[in-house]
Amino acid sequence: MITASVVSHGHGDMVRRLVARLLECPEVSKIVVTLNIPENLALPESAQVEVIRNPAPLGYGANHNQAFRQSVGDFFCVLNPDIALPENPFGRLLGILRETDADISAPRVLSPQGKAEDSVRRFPTLPGLLAKALRLSDGRIHFDAASAPFCPDWFAGMFMLFRRGAYARLGGFDEKFFLYYEDVDLCVRAWNQGMKIVVCPSAFVTHDARRDSHRHPRHLRRHLASMARYFWKYLGRLPTISLKSDASASSSSYSRII
Repeated sequence: MITASVVSHGHGDMVRRLVARLLECPEVSKIVVTLNIPENLALPESAQVEVIRNPAPLGYGANHNQAFRQSVGDFFCVLNPDIALPENPFGRLLGILRETDADISAPRVLSPQGKAEDSVRRFPTLPGLLAKALRLSDGRIHFDAASAPFCPDWFAGMFMLFRRGAYARLGGFDEKFFLYYEDVDLCVRAWNQGMKIVVCPSAFVTHDARRDSHRHPRHLRRHLASMARYFWKYLGRLPTISLKSDASASSSSYSRII
């Protein structure tokens, strides 16, 4: 039913634990693990697991597009290696896709300490960047487990569940974004093609965020380069779907509640 794609860049045991957990989820029929750099990774032995060993490192989008070409089933799931599944989110995510006739779904994302992460946001804009720099707003959309499913501008690529046909129609991720902003770009293109993306607040995963762009100059340069590419591509041409306000957990003020 679902092919899950996980890319390891030397993530070792983190990936091994995630694959073992995915094998426990009955909705997952295949797991494609891409080793983006050489590493000795002892994965669980299973016919459901396929390993791709890259001769040279690829970008985020290129790795998942490559995995998609090896996928089976009607759904394709992109997961970061630092995602953990305290409970199985797939049943609820598949259910919300079917109930709402959406094309892409995502769960609520929590830190290992249980704090909500900023995985669901409004599209980046130049005024929004200024507001973030002044600490007036960071563009995140606040919600919790009690919130109704809703359609945001975009959600982060750390966990995305696609209908297979939707991923194919989009052509997957834009590989010109080597790292960062490829998830924003994909959501813009999805909205522009009339697709629906939906958050399922009752499903959740945890994310042990590394925030490499905050610590390493090389990642920061890539982040800035991807940001510049995004603004050059979409400045003044974003779909008009933003939310009315920064809604609280149980608020009904979302402009695109399902």
